[in-house]
Amino acid sequence: MMVDTASSDKVGVKLGMWLFLYTEIMLFGGLFVLYAAYYTRYTADFIQGGKSLDLFMGAFNTIILLASSFTVAGSITAVRRQKKKMALGMVFTSIVFGLLFLVNKYFEWGHKFEIGIYPGSQTLKQAGHGKSIFYGLYYVITGLHGLHIVIGMTLLSISFYFIASNRVHAERYVVLENSGLYWHLVDLIWIFIFPLFYLIL
Repeated sequence: MMVDTASSDKVGVKLGMWLFLYTEIMLFGGLFVLYAAYYTRYTADFIQGGKSLDLFMGAFNTIILLASSFTVAGSITAVRRQKKKMALGMVFTSIVFGLLFLVNKYFEWGHKFEIGIYPGSQTLKQAGHGKSIFYGLYYVITGLHGLHIVIGMTLLSISFYFIASNRVHAERYVVLENSGLYWHLVDLIWIFIFPLFYLIL
């Protein structure tokens, strides 16, 4: 009986990716549980902290990531249909969306630093323990998410190169598929982050 080793390898790589994504979910899940615990204790401070964040910027970044999920999914479809130029365009657009997200986050963080709102600042020390915890979680969670955006952009860049060099094509696209899975997870995590910090009630 012949074994399709190529198919087995593909299944193994995808399984490995799903296991890795599970660890990422556990990581952010733990942080969300920590957030919930402190929110219960410092509800008023968390609400005031959330109101100080830029809702427009948060919503804009949400739209950016949702659009990038569409382009990543479109790139996989394009590869499967042997439309190389379209696939390259979709992946490149996704990378640009990721960069735009980071630029927006840079300006958002920069504004907070300018007005003295950052971990260990005198402004937060005077604001009370609850607000210090809120902003501490804000910087840790959004910062960690930003790092994942960078990793996702790196994976998409590798996929772009592989598509351009014909190492990813209609018969072999697991690298792009796994990069897409990772990117979708990053987007999904932001869908939870956005209401927790920007729409808090």
